[in-house]
Amino acid sequence: MILVGLTGGVATGKSTVAKMFKQCGAVVIDADELVREVVTPGKPAWREIVKTFGKAILNPDHTLNRRELGAVVFRNRTKLRQLEQIIHPRVAREQARLTKEIARKHPKAVVIYDVPLLFEAGIDKRVDQTIVVTADRNTQIVRLKKRNGLSRVEAIRRIRTQMPLTKKVRLADIVIDGTLRRQDAMRAIRGTFQALLKQA
Repeated sequence: MILVGLTGGVATGKSTVAKMFKQCGAVVIDADELVREVVTPGKPAWREIVKTFGKAILNPDHTLNRRELGAVVFRNRTKLRQLEQIIHPRVAREQARLTKEIARKHPKAVVIYDVPLLFEAGIDKRVDQTIVVTADRNTQIVRLKKRNGLSRVEAIRRIRTQMPLTKKVRLADIVIDGTLRRQDAMRAIRGTFQALLKQA
């Protein structure tokens, strides 16, 4: 089995690339889904977040209001670190458990771990290979405005909370252009998947 960390900048097309890997036959573990699971109302991480950030970041049904929480943490690095310290260890444990389960059932699997903060959280040390999905700054801003309803200023602020893409590209084993046309992207991903399959 080979474990591959997939990352990129915000709105570079990482989730689309992850879906394409899945179509090729890879097993995808989505860090965002794991986060949603660990912050389910009543769970330890949820209780700690409410205690740290207050009830103003909750929806009427007690789930986290991600937009409200985002507005708080993306303006303040200290608060962002606090949130990460609550969530990251729990997500890491869940990812390790899932990976073990997959390895047991499918010893030759290509497992793609789709994780936004691969390098920032030191997760690159726990994977066999890293893939970075890139896009130019303007594409990121346009996508964030359309997808998340952010203003240009908010989009730039969100981009700046992450490690610069140029640095991620230098650290990556494989780089995929997230602005390619769908069929070109699929061709590139199919080739990458076949190479990873050989290593698995």
